[in-house]
Amino acid sequence: VQLVESGGGLVQPGGSLRLSCAASGFTFSSSAMSWYRQAPGKERELVAAIRSAGGLTNYADSVKGRFTISRDNAKNTVWLQMNSLKPEDTGVYYCKATYSAYGVRYFHWGQGTQVTVSS
Repeated sequence: VQLVESGGGLVQPGGSLRLSCAASGFTFSSSAMSWYRQAPGKERELVAAIRSAGGLTNYADSVKGRFTISRDNAKNTVWLQMNSLKPEDTGVYYCKATYSAYGVRYFHWGQGTQVTVSS
């Protein structure tokens, strides 16, 4: 199983970034996908999640209206479009896959990508 995030970087406040997470080694279309972030000295927190079929999404209150999670099951990829970025959005962003197989629940994490919002 592999989750590879990309798209992070340094951006000014008010700017945008699009994170990508390319998945392999499991049935992506059957997996719920989510993005988490961890700021220095803080716990990892859920940013956005999307169901396996792509219909249902949920967001942290702090990013509602600014971030959009989406997926393409044909490309085994999930994205996080981040607009109107704020300094408090700074952190390492992780992609997570959650699925069940034969009655066992599995969780897999990517290695993370750094997002820094600063002028």
